[in-house]
Amino acid sequence: MARIPLEDNYDDVINKAQRGLGITDEQLAHRAQITPADLAALKSGTFHEVAARRVAQHLRLHADALCQLGKKSWYPTQPVFRTGFAAFNGKFEDMTVNSYIIWDERTRHAAIFDPGASGDNLLELVSSEKLNLRSIFLTHTHDDHIADLAKVVDATKAEVWASEREPVDFPAAKTFKDGAFFHLGPFAIKTLLTSGHAPGGVTYFITGLSYPLAVVGDSIFAASMGGAPTPALYSEALTNNRRHILTLYADTVLACGHGPLTTVAQERKHNPFLAY
Repeated sequence: MARIPLEDNYDDVINKAQRGLGITDEQLAHRAQITPADLAALKSGTFHEVAARRVAQHLRLHADALCQLGKKSWYPTQPVFRTGFAAFNGKFEDMTVNSYIIWDERTRHAAIFDPGASGDNLLELVSSEKLNLRSIFLTHTHDDHIADLAKVVDATKAEVWASEREPVDFPAAKTFKDGAFFHLGPFAIKTLLTSGHAPGGVTYFITGLSYPLAVVGDSIFAASMGGAPTPALYSEALTNNRRHILTLYADTVLACGHGPLTTVAQERKHNPFLAY
């Protein structure tokens, strides 16, 4: 994948954390001991390190990681897969969204994770590599991740799989229970419930490639995470991310729904929501 921007800036992180904790601007400014004007400037994109560090403390964010975002001083080191993995980044309305494919070099069996905004490049790879697309796994069913699902299914006749917790408006889709396992040639695919951003949000943990791979959808982004609309769901998302993703092997590659690839080790250090 060509280098693409981080999904969130520091002010996006502040806004997501503040909404997730249910803290008003007035409360946050008072607790952080900064003026409402300074908070408004910080949240609108005027970075000020002292104010950011004070706000981070009261939003339970890692201050150093937040300030790295504010200074634009960090970008994740990108792992290189020798074979059997490809990533695609396509435009959906005013944003971009990622989709991924893995395949077995011997059998040519393949699986897609989220067809995304456009399946054209995915289908071109399937054709050029003479792959037999067996399965399409959905991390969740927000529109940007499944916009081209029907086209990909029509072209490949692949099975569609999603969590039984996730609403799926696609008649041919099959669902699985928490903790389900799948196999594709030499690859083992374990499902991990990482709900919060979506009720049936799933991370697919895959072994058998150059690195352990976790396709995380919008559960985690490089230096951020997907938003949650209520404090209860925000807490659920944080808990699941810490319990099911950050406990994976340090060299596990995180294939995020938006933004660049990252790794567990890098997010343990550079993600304001999750660093320790």
